[in-house]
Amino acid sequence: MRLFALFLAASLMPAAEPDWPSIEKSALDFFQRYVRIPSINPPANTVEAANLVKSVLESNGIPVRLLTSGPNGQTNLLARLPGRDRTKKPLLLLNHLDVVPVDRTAWKVDPFAAVIQDGLIWGRGTMDMKGIGAQHIMALIALKQAGVVPARDIVMLSTADEETDGHLGIRWMIKNHFNEIDAEYVLDEGGFGSREILAKDKLVFGVAVGEKLSVWLRVRAKGTAAHGSQPIPDNANVTLIDALRKAIALPAAKQPHPVVAEMIRNIGAPLAQNKYTAAIQVNTASLTSLTSGVGSPPKINVIPSASEATVDCRLLPGVNPEEFISEMKARINDPRISIELVTIPDDPGASNSRTPLFDAIRKAILKHHPNAVVTPMLVPHGTDSVKLRMMGLTAYGLTPMVLDLTTAGSMHSDQERIPVSEFLKGVHIFYDVLSSEF
Repeated sequence: MRLFALFLAASLMPAAEPDWPSIEKSALDFFQRYVRIPSINPPANTVEAANLVKSVLESNGIPVRLLTSGPNGQTNLLARLPGRDRTKKPLLLLNHLDVVPVDRTAWKVDPFAAVIQDGLIWGRGTMDMKGIGAQHIMALIALKQAGVVPARDIVMLSTADEETDGHLGIRWMIKNHFNEIDAEYVLDEGGFGSREILAKDKLVFGVAVGEKLSVWLRVRAKGTAAHGSQPIPDNANVTLIDALRKAIALPAAKQPHPVVAEMIRNIGAPLAQNKYTAAIQVNTASLTSLTSGVGSPPKINVIPSASEATVDCRLLPGVNPEEFISEMKARINDPRISIELVTIPDDPGASNSRTPLFDAIRKAILKHHPNAVVTPMLVPHGTDSVKLRMMGLTAYGLTPMVLDLTTAGSMHSDQERIPVSEFLKGVHIFYDVLSSEF
């Protein structure tokens, strides 16, 4: 009993402020080393990246486990920082070790050199999502070095293959180790701060509480094969093109999604007009591939009997995919067209934003950006959070950086980068969140 009282008293004593100059120097050094590891997916060989994270955490007294999920180096990482109240479920910091491939010829700099130019750090994974992962890691180290015992356990999971839908990452962890990641709250990628993307001339930090449903379709047309010198009305290519025009001409939303309506109320003004805000307000459909022709390369003088396209549809939470596809078929209204659902989407809905953790996030952001508006938001792309929301966890996407439209849109591009100053400020914001009472 006396030992417990001493531990409790020690845990409630004010902790020392982190040595921020040292933390920031270490954070930037680690981030560059992390980006320089080409953990490309496929094949998602993340063992080298996982070992780097393991070494830096363990050298700062934070224990780590590596969990191999595949035969080709697919490695997930778990770390845990004990908290004061072990009866509460943990907070899960979720990030991923893998990155998408690169076309080196399209990059102005080496995509794995982590070059710093014009105040920006360039490289594959800087935005998606080694930057946030490095912020998670350095915030944990700052807590440990300062002697802060968080309000509850903090678990960090770095997954192996978020970029291929998590089959050897979050899905594998849920199937095989869910008891180790079963948390009350999750902090993942998604959301950001900007002075232009969400509202015109107003600093807004969006914290993602939900994401759109990924509904991927394969659209096929049947026709009659013929010689190209003699045009025919039953040309599969023409039939497909006509159908695709109708397929992607989606009707406008009848009313704003509740999260979008809340964003507009919190901002106190209409959303800015750009491709990002347009995408989070309506269902969308993007034509992503066309395949046709006979022979390789296709013979120019042969009209094929079949033609095919893929369409990436993203639906607002709560939209029924079967009804969406049925309405698309009705618009096309052509028996020569078939539509195949390639993916079966998960729809857990949006997480509740009226929680102690969301309040802690708001306070941490306002400490560093007093004039900001902090609001729940939707994101148009997919994250691992949807799998955990399906398990009943409350998940938020927090990117604690102020970004412009081109920088935020650089993920997966040949110009991927983030501002060094915002990366470092993000470590401070995560530290303030993790050291809060929630």
